[in-house]
Amino acid sequence: MKTTVYSLLLYLVFITSSNGQDKINGLQGSNAQTDIIPNEFIVPLYYEGQLCHWVRRIFQDKRGDLWFGTGHYGVIRYDGISLEYFTKDNGFGGNAVRGIVEDHEGNVWFGTGSGITKYDGDSFINYTEKDGLIDNDVWSITIDSSGIIWIGTYEGVCKFNGEVFTSFNFPYPGIKDPTPILSADRVSRIIEDISGNIWFGTDGVGIYKYDGRNFTHFTKDDGLCDNNIADLMEDSDGNIWIGTMYGGVCRYDGESFTNFTKNGVVSGDEAYGLYEDHNGNIWFAAENYGVYRYDGKSFINFYTNAGLTTNGIQSILEDKEGRFWFGGWKGLYRFDGKSFFTVSKDGPWTK
Repeated sequence: MKTTVYSLLLYLVFITSSNGQDKINGLQGSNAQTDIIPNEFIVPLYYEGQLCHWVRRIFQDKRGDLWFGTGHYGVIRYDGISLEYFTKDNGFGGNAVRGIVEDHEGNVWFGTGSGITKYDGDSFINYTEKDGLIDNDVWSITIDSSGIIWIGTYEGVCKFNGEVFTSFNFPYPGIKDPTPILSADRVSRIIEDISGNIWFGTDGVGIYKYDGRNFTHFTKDDGLCDNNIADLMEDSDGNIWIGTMYGGVCRYDGESFTNFTKNGVVSGDEAYGLYEDHNGNIWFAAENYGVYRYDGKSFINFYTNAGLTTNGIQSILEDKEGRFWFGGWKGLYRFDGKSFFTVSKDGPWTK
């Protein structure tokens, strides 16, 4: 049943899964299909010249390499010279990549639809339920300031100290009509704030803040814009920004929520890709409304008028060279300060 639900959501709510699709290789053909997707949901899974049809995550490691997590084709690395695809076929853990982080030793960790993967610069080490992970279906991953890896899965949260996985439970209070997209146990986003608090975004039951001893729970009753969390980010002023599936974007200042979507400041119910650039601007994407940039005073919207040819951006990054990268449906894009342009397998990469 889980596999069937994923297949439908692949095209309905920007959520993808590798279940049943591990044998699709990203650079093979333009109409890859599986027998678990009804015909009415079949769409091309590859765009000519593009890296892949979904770039879900973008990350730059300490060496300067760029990593692009995909929806079906594993992870792609750009080392400044060439692209390299890593999939299950060559040792990578899973084909759906939903999180990328780097530890203090320079190891890069990936949360995938088939467990978590560690890259030490030479090889991949994969961890699954056989190693103690509570569920292979990973939706979020972060590393806190003490080096503990927090993993959000379809079945809840666990911690990993590099040797042992430990389940981590937080209380689920009664919520009227939680309406999870997949599962109320699924944790879609985990972050650590500047004070060391761990924040958990859930699928239908709001947000939990954990201070090391106690939990604080936030829902729509407290002013949260929606209980189905898609993204979380802390800005340089200590505000928590929240992107949701049905309520758009809001900001928490430690005391109250400001709901920018409800107030009509921004459009779009489904928001992803929260990111702060080196100038302190806040970026995020809204389904069917392009990308927003907030300078602390006002929001500027970029969409088709700025050359953006996708309605579904999910990840945003400004790299060490000051280049802006945007990933999502139909692949990879760059922003030159005024307009967007597509980045194909042939580039442009450096300009």
